[in-house]
Amino acid sequence: MEKNTVGRVKLWKIILPVVLGLGWVAWMIWREFDPAVFESIRFTWRALLFVLIAFVFMAGRDLGYIIRLRLFSRNDLGWRQAFRITMLWEFTSAVTPSAIGGTSVAIVFVHKEGVPVGRSAAIVMLTSFFDELYFALLFPVVFFIVGGDRLFGGPMGHQLMLFATIGYGLKLAYLLLLSYGLFFNPRGLKWLLVRLFSLPGLRRWKAGAVEAGNGIVRSAIEIRRYRPLFWLQSFAATFLSWSSRYLVANALFMAFFTLSDQFLVFARQLAMWIMMLVAPTPGGSGFAEYIFTHFLSDVIPAGASVQVGAAAVIALLWRLVTYYPYLIMGVIILPRWLRRSFGCRPEEQTPSSVVGPDIES
Repeated sequence: MEKNTVGRVKLWKIILPVVLGLGWVAWMIWREFDPAVFESIRFTWRALLFVLIAFVFMAGRDLGYIIRLRLFSRNDLGWRQAFRITMLWEFTSAVTPSAIGGTSVAIVFVHKEGVPVGRSAAIVMLTSFFDELYFALLFPVVFFIVGGDRLFGGPMGHQLMLFATIGYGLKLAYLLLLSYGLFFNPRGLKWLLVRLFSLPGLRRWKAGAVEAGNGIVRSAIEIRRYRPLFWLQSFAATFLSWSSRYLVANALFMAFFTLSDQFLVFARQLAMWIMMLVAPTPGGSGFAEYIFTHFLSDVIPAGASVQVGAAAVIALLWRLVTYYPYLIMGVIILPRWLRRSFGCRPEEQTPSSVVGPDIES
């Protein structure tokens, strides 16, 4: 990996998602303001306990990712290295649109921790494979258990179901394409990618497509060595990671209300993360808070006049637990990582430096 694979993203790319998310929540609380909301949302000892449980679930989410990185690297990555990669990966995802995420630059993170390029590509591809496999398997299961009418209930049910269907279709298509390349015909998939990005209008990304194709070929060679136990352990770690993330919302709702259907909240979180794939904003900011508020407000056991306002407050807490900590960790870890990995001068290490798709020469 050359030094020019790393660039800078201006500071506004970090500030923008914060402004979008906080601004939308503030506007929604002001719009739906009702003193009764703050009679329902009280920070008692019970609330503090469940907020702490929410942070424990997020720790479980990161632990699952760290375990996977160690599994995929055959324990060549230490716990501290896997933690550092996870934080950088999540930080990159937080400052790029959801459809881009941090996967496009994760190979750099892994490689600079001492893993050869081929194995780094395999680790990143396997991470994507298991993430998409989780969604592809679980979404139909929760859909049929909960039922479409309950899962996509409310006045925006049809629109939200359309978003979820599009997101699931994209994830399933990516999973099938990745599976074909990793397990059946890696060189054929590379050829297809290169041909696709040779078309007019897509040629500017051809070099990236060639690199991605090379990564798929290297990954396919690497994963042929893995045994069945490896696949079971990897999916178990994936299940721990994503399920823990969804349970954060359950804990935050329980901080203030007694819910009658915990599984419905879990199922809607799964559907919501699939919808966020089509969000154009960094980390889904604004879009995530909007969907959370309107998609989950009806589970709150309170009057209709209170539900949206209360859901907006919980949405803010939800992002404080699941999103903003990664921005903070990224700003802390990234400058040191750049200095150690690329020998950047201290004056080059600003909070706006980040490995990302918008690269400045």
